[in-house]
Amino acid sequence: MGDEQRAESGTPIAAAQQTPARASVEAVFREERGRLLASLVRRFGDLDLAEEVTSEAVEAALLHWPTTGVPARPGAWLLTTARRKAVDRLRRDQAYAARLALLHLEAERADPAPPADADGELPDERLQMFFTCAHPALDADDRVAITLRCLAGLTTPEVARAFLVPPATMAQRIVRAKKKIREARIPFRVPGPDELPERLPGVLQVVYSVFTEGYAASSGPALQRLDLASEAIRLARILRRLLPAEREVAGLLALLLLVHARRAARTDPDGALVLLDEQDRARWDRSMIEEGRDLVVRALRGGPPGPYGVQAAIAALHDEAADLTSTDWPQMVALYDVLLALTPSPVVALGRAVAVAMRDGPLAGLALLDGLAGERQLQAYHPYQAARGDLLHRLGRLPEAAAAYRQALALAGTEPERADLRGKLDAIVPPDPPSDPPAGARR
Repeated sequence: MGDEQRAESGTPIAAAQQTPARASVEAVFREERGRLLASLVRRFGDLDLAEEVTSEAVEAALLHWPTTGVPARPGAWLLTTARRKAVDRLRRDQAYAARLALLHLEAERADPAPPADADGELPDERLQMFFTCAHPALDADDRVAITLRCLAGLTTPEVARAFLVPPATMAQRIVRAKKKIREARIPFRVPGPDELPERLPGVLQVVYSVFTEGYAASSGPALQRLDLASEAIRLARILRRLLPAEREVAGLLALLLLVHARRAARTDPDGALVLLDEQDRARWDRSMIEEGRDLVVRALRGGPPGPYGVQAAIAALHDEAADLTSTDWPQMVALYDVLLALTPSPVVALGRAVAVAMRDGPLAGLALLDGLAGERQLQAYHPYQAARGDLLHRLGRLPEAAAAYRQALALAGTEPERADLRGKLDAIVPPDPPSDPPAGARR
């Protein structure tokens, strides 16, 4: 059995019957898993070992807490138990212990460990784990996968569902990422002040990638993966607590909250897509919007804006408007101008073109979209063709609109998106009625 399979088979919570004590273990484990792993990796220098002894500590909690009660500091109890189990394992395997000691010594020289907490509280070293999991030496997909596994606490099958791949494939991907961390001697540390501006965007991009897959699934029967979007918000909140002075961290959390606030109105009871202009805005989460708006102010105050802060400001304009037509489109275009200067990309230019169409009319927007026709990044991006279809439809150029909708339909990944595009196409070119059967077939 491989390392990843051993770690996975040692996670008993999901399969265990939910007694009150088991529910307590699950709640503690979900909240503290990232901190627990980070502390153990920092101490022993090996992610596989940390995962295995974490699972063993949870098993011990499931065994003891029903009779002894949940301890006053359950996270610290799990950490102490996991540390003991790690020491026992290293005593049994001296060669393994020697290798880990060397790795740990190298890590200590690069970044000395903070003093131990005298109260036995679980130290919060998740920030180091964020930067380790999002290290640029790892492939982009591997960064997201290992972040979901180690920091969000998803099981390997859950991460596999997020990527729409078999669990065995995902297990191999996670093992590969761990091996890369180990063999490349990727340091378990927070970058210094000189490195942080270069490395932080990679960490934020990992969390944002998790959210975008939850907000608009790349494929499958459902438009949204609310569990995945919620995990991304949880990760962003952790980052915000760990890096309270970083304005782009506030901007990312603001963006996720302001977009996720619309989740309940984005589909109807049958799961069909509801576009922004048709959404019941009374169903938007106002408390989430207010929190997001406060964070936007923090993200944009005190210096030049960052891309996440600007995107959050764009999302706030949508959330503040009573309806689509009363949205502040001139301000929206101005924000897109800033965003395009910060992160020039065809996708940002597409968003700006749609905002221009709302401000200046469909012909102005269509001219901008047609100017993007040669961008390779948009060739397989169905919202581009869908936006062209909408503007062509508004201009009464129905054959061209139908052609654009057909292209978008061929590219759309989820069934709700395809159903929406089929409806638009049928409104322009009604489907042929079924032909009458031959006379002999009517009998």
